[in-house]
Amino acid sequence: MTKIAIYNVSPVEVPYIDDWASKNQVEVKTTDQPLTSENVSLAEGCSSVSLKPLGPIDEEVVYQKLNEYGVKCMGLRIVGFNTINFDWAKKYDLLVTNVPVYSPRAIAEMTVTQAMYLLRKIGVFRYRMDHDHDFTWPGELISNEIYNLTVGLIGVGHIGSAVAEIFSAMGAKVIAYDVAYNPEFEPFLTYTDFDTVLKEADIVSLHTPLFPSTENMIGEKQFKEMKNSAYLINCARGELVDTQALIKALEDGEIAGAGLDTLAGESSYFGHTGLSDSEIPDDYKTLAKMPNVVITPHSAFYTETSIRNMVQICLNDQLTIAKGGRPRSIVSR
Repeated sequence: MTKIAIYNVSPVEVPYIDDWASKNQVEVKTTDQPLTSENVSLAEGCSSVSLKPLGPIDEEVVYQKLNEYGVKCMGLRIVGFNTINFDWAKKYDLLVTNVPVYSPRAIAEMTVTQAMYLLRKIGVFRYRMDHDHDFTWPGELISNEIYNLTVGLIGVGHIGSAVAEIFSAMGAKVIAYDVAYNPEFEPFLTYTDFDTVLKEADIVSLHTPLFPSTENMIGEKQFKEMKNSAYLINCARGELVDTQALIKALEDGEIAGAGLDTLAGESSYFGHTGLSDSEIPDDYKTLAKMPNVVITPHSAFYTETSIRNMVQICLNDQLTIAKGGRPRSIVSR
């Protein structure tokens, strides 16, 4: 019988793992702990390991032991793969798979949720009510309606196109920049260049992968190009945005606010609990105090549909590999 060791298991994944294992007659060994040298032995006798790491797997002995145990694949139940040391994975003959698409709609809906929260000034109203007991409606807090606005997307893949479709259905004008042109999306958006998106959009939303070429793609120069009334939404990767430049832009009024489901360096605290105040980065503390900023802990993906799909797609690939087939999503560097 095929055996798979599954790490980083959360309670919401358990029913989907059990159901999949039963239907496919696979033995699974699970732990809620991340893969480390201390628990790599769980994988002994398994054909693959399934992972959802919060931080880097940075011990070479882990990769070495997996190879010694006969493990053929490290399967990620997430999109991102920057937690894997690919030099060691290659050295020890370990394939790496991920789940590049699990529910674009989940992230798209969080994008729209954060945008509407900011547009309707909910955080500012709450701050005034909670801190000043001020329940009035000052002129500067009047909102616009989405059909009057332009939404600009940086990146139009599975998620960006879903965002475009939703905003378009709400009546917004949607413009977008992407390195690849896809005519399939034209009913929901108009393609343009990067600078035009920044200059014309009332909402700028990021939906591009993190590469060396896209790191800090939104920084001091880009914030100066945006409208003072514009909002930035980042439900993609934290490192796409220069955090210090973002804080300065918000403090100087260069943009109106930001919705952030992801932040640079988030793996040290997002997904954790019981942290001391000193373990929380100053950047986060500064942003969290701003009533025109909404932050969620990289939870845009966190829907029942996403969790089910992430489990099933990942484990299906592991089973395919165990049977000598080729998985759908091999990651390489």
